[in-house]
Amino acid sequence: VQLQASGGGLVQAGDSLRLSCAASGRTFSTGTLGWFRQAPGKEREFVGYIRWSGWSGDATYYADSMKGRFTISRDNAKNTVYLQMNNLKPEDTAVYYCAATLRLVHTTTPDGYVYWGQGTQVTVSS
Repeated sequence: VQLQASGGGLVQAGDSLRLSCAASGRTFSTGTLGWFRQAPGKEREFVGYIRWSGWSGDATYYADSMKGRFTISRDNAKNTVYLQMNNLKPEDTAVYYCAATLRLVHTTTPDGYVYWGQGTQVTVSS
């Protein structure tokens, strides 16, 4: 499984940005895809995840600090997961990573995921 994160860039505070994570190599009929971010000198931080299966539909979960501004969604036909980020702040500046596992899990730590994308840089200027 390969994950390709894209959509990062330089924006101003208050702007919105949508990141994409495209999966290839196999189709995820069941899985969990998480978003993490890592700012310089800081540990990788959980943003949120979306998990899905053929019988339970989609479910999302967010870190408390991300609730209300960040939304994760999925386009099954495109095998792509999105991270919509609104009202961006300078402290959101980081490299954003998507990661996946082929299981339905509730995990907010990097070691709960098997496949990782290469990361995309988001820079928010004040």
